[in-house]
Amino acid sequence: MNLLIRNGRIIDPLKGIDQVGDLLVIGGKIAEVGAGFKPAPTIVDATGLIVSPGFIDLHCHLRQPGFEEKETIASGTGAAARGGFTTVCCMPNTNPPIDKPEVVGQIRETTIKAAVVRVLPIGCVTVGRSGVKLTRMSQMKAAGVIAFSDDGSPVADSDIMRQALETVKTLGVPIIDHCEDPTLAKDGVMNEGALSVRLGYRGIPAAAEERMVARDIQLARETGGHVHIAHVSTKGSVDLIRRAKKEGIPVTAEVTPHHLTLTEEAVLAHGAQAKVNPPLRAQSDVDALILGLGEGIIDAIATDHAPHTIEDKTGNFARCAFGISGFETALGGLMTLVHSGKMDLTTLISRLTLGPARILNLLNLSGSLQVGAAADITIFDPNAEWTVDPEKFASKGKNTPLAGAKLKGKVLLTVFEGRIVYRDESCHLLLNQAI
Repeated sequence: MNLLIRNGRIIDPLKGIDQVGDLLVIGGKIAEVGAGFKPAPTIVDATGLIVSPGFIDLHCHLRQPGFEEKETIASGTGAAARGGFTTVCCMPNTNPPIDKPEVVGQIRETTIKAAVVRVLPIGCVTVGRSGVKLTRMSQMKAAGVIAFSDDGSPVADSDIMRQALETVKTLGVPIIDHCEDPTLAKDGVMNEGALSVRLGYRGIPAAAEERMVARDIQLARETGGHVHIAHVSTKGSVDLIRRAKKEGIPVTAEVTPHHLTLTEEAVLAHGAQAKVNPPLRAQSDVDALILGLGEGIIDAIATDHAPHTIEDKTGNFARCAFGISGFETALGGLMTLVHSGKMDLTTLISRLTLGPARILNLLNLSGSLQVGAAADITIFDPNAEWTVDPEKFASKGKNTPLAGAKLKGKVLLTVFEGRIVYRDESCHLLLNQAI
């Protein structure tokens, strides 16, 4: 599709662009950015809207293979497109886990048939995510994985983690670690503190995360391997990462929308819908995460999209599954930071596009609007107000603490490689032809 997007506020952090203008797409590529272009067969009037590179989610769970009752590659990428994501990186805690080149190949085949946006698989660090034996990492990389993680489980054995970091240094990809000391976090279900004591639940202390972050930083210092800290949740972790970056250690980090916008108090109002791992923390932690994101100490925002069945999230809080279905509420939730003055819009877009692209070395593939790049584009209205209705989610996972919440900021159009893969129901007003 040849497409002309007119009169939008174009924001591209890589090129330093923040201007009202036009963007021309020809043959699935960005052809020109500026003004006065010859009309294309399809024209989008983006007046009053933001035009940005397609969002990149470097940490999500598509559940396939093995847990298709929770999500599939088809339903998950449909939800991602609704959230403005044009590239998603799927975690390997599937069944079978992504620990062999053959499984990578199966996922890639399914993606070709079913996905509406780009899917990049993340491979296991250890066979079966057991923490005992490294996978055939070089073969996995050749098969198409773009990082390694035992997500859902930390790489608890320090010697195994050191070997993994030494290996990925030669491969040029990161280890994404779920930083949690299993002995400190054992059986915990929410943030450790006065609220967990009051509710009678075993807590997960900040030290469980921070101890593992400190270990990973030390091993990255020794090996030179790139460690990426998944879903940072505490002030102490931000402080550790800040010091490591000042020292020049190869460490990057991400934070989720829910850790930026919710505190442990959400458990009181939403019960198991607010149960995540790492848990929602105190307001002081949230404030530190926002500050770290703005400073660039935290490099990227990742949804940790974790869809579950209704049964997974029903019943006794302590036994319910961890996780939030996050693709479709990510932008609306994050825009609360912009509307409240806690973060500027350009920084937010940068952490959803340029940040993850740099971490995973994807700038030759996605993450910018530079001429010649794939036409991965997200158009959103920063002021559109809407109410979250999980029953309308494209995702199979309806699990969210935001049900009924009124958000301000909505994706209207998502373009992947020049094709419109999602448009909001209001978008018929923006196009000069039916699609």
